Amino acid sequence: MAAPLCVLGVTLSSCASSTSTKPIDTTAVAMVAGLVTSGSTSSDWYACAPQSPFTGLKPITAGQRLKIATTVAPITSIVANIAGTLADVEGIVPEGTNSHTFEPKPSVAKVLSEANLVIVNGLKLEEPTKDLATANASPGSAVVEVGTRTISPDQELYDFSFPKEGGKPNPHLWTDPPLAVCYARISADAMKVADPTNAGAYEVNATAFINRIHALDTAFRAASDTVKPQNRQLLTYHDAYAYFAQTYNWKIIGAIQVSDFEEPTPREVADLIAQIKKVGVPAIFGSEVFPSPVLEQIGKESGVNYVDTLRDDDLPGAPGDKNHSYLGLMKFDFSTMVKALGGDPASIDALDVTDVAKDSARYPQ
Repeated sequence: MAAPLCVLGVTLSSCASSTSTKPIDTTAVAMVAGLVTSGSTSSDWYACAPQSPFTGLKPITAGQRLKIATTVAPITSIVANIAGTLADVEGIVPEGTNSHTFEPKPSVAKVLSEANLVIVNGLKLEEPTKDLATANASPGSAVVEVGTRTISPDQELYDFSFPKEGGKPNPHLWTDPPLAVCYARISADAMKVADPTNAGAYEVNATAFINRIHALDTAFRAASDTVKPQNRQLLTYHDAYAYFAQTYNWKIIGAIQVSDFEEPTPREVADLIAQIKKVGVPAIFGSEVFPSPVLEQIGKESGVNYVDTLRDDDLPGAPGDKNHSYLGLMKFDFSTMVKALGGDPASIDALDVTDVAKDSARYPQ
């Protein structure tokens, strides 16, 4: 009899040991649930890890323009919504690039050396870029790891894609809206320290953006309720939804792209097909950016719908399009998931995902 397919990161009860049992801050989750019914303000529905000072960060001189370098596109979008036209925001990691293996070109060193703030995800996602930023940092600048600052170490999730023995936790916090609020809050706080002249404007933009994320959370919860509980399960190409699943009480069946970025073996594929048939989910999800013939094969052989359009850090459309944003990315993914799994995404589709402030970011191609 075949062993349970823990190697693909499944979180079925037989493989529970492969995933952290430490929950995301239950206070934060409870606050989110309470907000939906109580009408509280957005500042009441999330909880970030305790914050330490931004070591080494000094205010820019009067009249100087704040320069910020960022890494993956969702972070670039979040930061740009807070910065508006008051700061220059430049992304480093091109969209459609595997952010886990991205190696910055030497020319990036100049951008990093000129930045007052370098805002990265952390949690070991973009170590070469962080190392280059640290090596080329100008006096008074700082590298801010928003993901690392969002959760405490005991909240980090590990699985087969991100095994604990490898020392790299799952870094995809931004696909979980309450955690994305912390990305916005931490980024805004760093910007206010670096550019106190415009602190009030950054705070206004951050508040407006957080309210948009709150609306996203509320809409998704309403749409999720229309999906049968047994269908709230995800098999994806990339393991990017672990924190999302924990917050919204969905289940991650597995992820095809494992820690060494190799395809699973034929035996592992056969075992996963058998598990999908047993679980009975109506759809599995591939990546629009990284097509997976293996996942397509699994969909055909297990008799489920294969949806190959999810994205985890590649924004919809092109720079300048109204949906080319963090909010547009989450709207697209959540609507796609709900519809494919038999639910009604109307509440999500009705969301306004335009930028709250003019997006002045440069997104590398």
